[in-house]
Formats: sequence, C-alpha cells, structure tokens
Amino acid sequence: MTQTAGDAPASEQAEAAAATAEPAPAANPAATNLLSRVLAWRTTPAILTWTCFAAFVANIGIIVTGGAVRLTDSGLGCPTWPTCTDGSLVPTSRLGAYGVVEFTNRMLTFAVSVAVGAAIIACMRWHPRRAVLNKLSWTLFVGVVVQAVIGGISVRTHLAPIWVSLHMLVSMGMVALSYVLWVRSREPHDAAPTPTVQPVLRTLGYVLTASVGALLIAGTIVTGSGPHSGAKAGDPGHKRFPLSPANATQLHADLVFLVVGLTVALWFALKATGASLRILNTVRDLFLLLMAQGVIGYVQYFTHLPVLLVGIHMFGAAIVWAATWRVLLAMRERKAEAGAESEGGTESETGAEVATGAEPALA
Repeated sequence: MTQTAGDAPASEQAEAAAATAEPAPAANPAATNLLSRVLAWRTTPAILTWTCFAAFVANIGIIVTGGAVRLTDSGLGCPTWPTCTDGSLVPTSRLGAYGVVEFTNRMLTFAVSVAVGAAIIACMRWHPRRAVLNKLSWTLFVGVVVQAVIGGISVRTHLAPIWVSLHMLVSMGMVALSYVLWVRSREPHDAAPTPTVQPVLRTLGYVLTASVGALLIAGTIVTGSGPHSGAKAGDPGHKRFPLSPANATQLHADLVFLVVGLTVALWFALKATGASLRILNTVRDLFLLLMAQGVIGYVQYFTHLPVLLVGIHMFGAAIVWAATWRVLLAMRERKAEAGAESEGGTESETGAEVATGAEPALA
C-alpha cells in the first residue's frame, strides 16, 4: 500500500517544512566585524609619532600664516568675528584680497584642530595608557580654543597690540607643548627620566630656556611698536605700544646677546664635563640658528623691515624656540626597561625610531 504525504509521520513533515522555509535573517557579519575592529583598534608606534609630529608642524605653520596676515595688512580684512562681516560668514568681493588672506588664516585654524584632534585620538588609543600623552594632547586642544578667542578679541579691539602680541606668544607656547608631546611620544615609558648632565648644567638649561622666552616677548614688543600693525590704510587698527621702536629694538638686541652668551657658555660647560656628542650637537644647532636669526634681524633692521624678511624672522623664531626645548629635553633620557614586555616599551621606541629617526630633529 502506497503511503501519501498526509500519512507521513509528523517528524518527517516537520523536517520537510524546515527545509522549505526561508532562513531567518541573521546579523550582518561585516558590520559586526567592522564595529569590533574599530573598538579594538590600537595606535601603532608610527601613527602615534607621526600624528604628534603633525600637530607640532601645524602649530608652526599657523605662526607663519598669521605673520602673513599681519605683514600684508590683512588683520582687519574680515572686520568682525566669528563671521567675516556682519552679514556674511565668508569674505565678500568688497573686501578684496585682504578679506581672503584673513579668512584663509582663520580657516587654517581648522587644520590645526584636525592635527591636534588626530594626536588626541592616537594618544587615547595607545596601549598601555600613558596619562602624560593624554594630558599634553588635550592641553593642546585647550590652546586651540584659547587662540580662537584671543583672535576674536584682537579683531574686535582693532588689533590692539597687547592682544596681537598675546596671540603670538600663546602660539609659541603651543609650539613648545607640541614639541614636548612629540618627543614624549617617542619615549618608551613615563617613568622618572635619567639625567644625562650634571644638575648645575640642567639649571643652566632652564635659565637659557627662560631667556629665549624673554627674547620672544621682546620680539613681540618690537613688532607691536613698529610699522607692521597688520591694518591697511584707513582701518582703525593702527594702535601701537607707547614705546620708541629704537628702544624696543635695543632691548631685543640686548637679550639676543644674553641668549647667545648663555648658549656658548652651556656648550663649553658640557664639553668640559664630558657630555655626550648628542647633547653637544643640540647646543651647536641652537647656536647656528641664533646666528642665522641674528643675520636676518640685522639685515631687516638696516633695510627698513621688508615684509619678506620679517616673515622669515618670525618663522625662525619658532624654530629657535623649538631648538631651545630640544636642548633642554636632551638633558635627560628614558631608556626602555630591560625585559619590558608591554607595548609601550621597546616596541614603542623601535617603531618611533623607524618613523622619524633616532634623534628628535627640527621640522
């Protein structure tokens, strides 16, 4: 007797129904895999080093473009802030090239923000966590915000020299901070460093750094009392420091002599105490940069401050400032601990050396 489908056992019918039924929708494995990879992502030594280096370069670059704004008399090219004019976010044709230059510099703030943001992400995703890198990178972000506020105040006060000078000095502070972040990102750990020079020479390094800082302040006073106010003819931004440009320049020159003397003294003291060639080379490089800055400074003074030389001098000031911190940081070192197995140990040091070379160099 032939068995019909209706006579089939219940178990066989269930199996047949399961075979013909459409499979239940499953979670997208690609999306799940991508999310898990994002959450598990960790910064590599090369990424950490290069993002921190990018933040350093960006902070020097914004000094150069800010100098271009001032030297082309475009400081009030966008007369309002945060918009360019009362009725427009971007410059209008009526503002001409001045508006374009000023607005471009404002937009470059976003480039600095991106570079700093990348450094923050790289530092936060580094394993094992290094609190000092997070603190330094987030402090840079605070600096970007502070700079935006100071820039707005500078415009609203029609380029009052005190605010313009402060704008420059905060930028220099961010250059130093980003340089320290870059150097620290290349070190294997955050344990207490080992001094590489005698304590008295370390103190001399601090004195030299403070003197270069005073030199930068004097430089902003010279600019704030000179002809480059940053405003074009007819603009209200022609306020200057109530100082004689000649007296301000003399103060600046005196500080230059002091810094050069301290640099030479430090080199001979290091040489006499048997310091390593690496440290001696950092002091030598600083001396050469100071000499180049001195030549540019004297040429621009006797040629009545041509804008190109003044711009080069501003760029050189940022490089000298970074070179000064290079000297100071070379006076201590953090070596990888023997037998360290963490990712932040020998692997970090080796990867950073591959990325940028064994010795922190200037951009």
